[in-house]
Amino acid sequence: MPETETPMTTSPWAEVYDSPVHGRGMVATVDIPEEATIIEYVGELVDKDESNRRGEALAEQAKLTGGAAVYLFVVNDELDIDGNVEHNTARLINHSCEPNCEAQIDDDERIWIVAIKEIPKGEELTFNYGFDLEDYKEHPCRCNADRCVGYIAGEEYWDELKKTLKKAEKKRKKKAEGKGNKDKKRKKDKRTDKKGKQGKDKDKKGKKK
Repeated sequence: MPETETPMTTSPWAEVYDSPVHGRGMVATVDIPEEATIIEYVGELVDKDESNRRGEALAEQAKLTGGAAVYLFVVNDELDIDGNVEHNTARLINHSCEPNCEAQIDDDERIWIVAIKEIPKGEELTFNYGFDLEDYKEHPCRCNADRCVGYIAGEEYWDELKKTLKKAEKKRKKKAEGKGNKDKKRKKDKRTDKKGKQGKDKDKKGKKK
């Protein structure tokens, strides 16, 4: 008998929709109270070595697509869950720097997406993906939240990220100023050369007379 496909996970609180943030996302279909358990994050349990291998492969793929397609969650010291499976609807939830949900692990080591504030009907579900800063440039953030830091990163990395971005901006400005000074010098040298040439032309005309 052919293998039957695992049905997509569903939620009584939300459904999949075309997201203005990125690709597909999940949107509240009813008003969701704070602390409501919205949907389970499911996938394949893998050991740390396999998780690292898959994570590196997905990160390389994300560099080409510009997405943040890394669906690995830490379950415990030995195992991670790879949510990159078609039936894991929760993998479609987008990142936000100002999220309305978070991932929580229960006593049975199952991962659930839980509301951390009241979510009105029609609002997109989001949670912070919690990425570190190793490849932060490959993961620009599109959440448009007031607190958006510009890249997908866990809040515990924000201070370090802001310092890194500030240093990069100073370096960019210094480089731009240096280029501007060089351009000014070139223009000045050209004007000097032009004046010198005009003086020589006058001298030549005077000698002809």
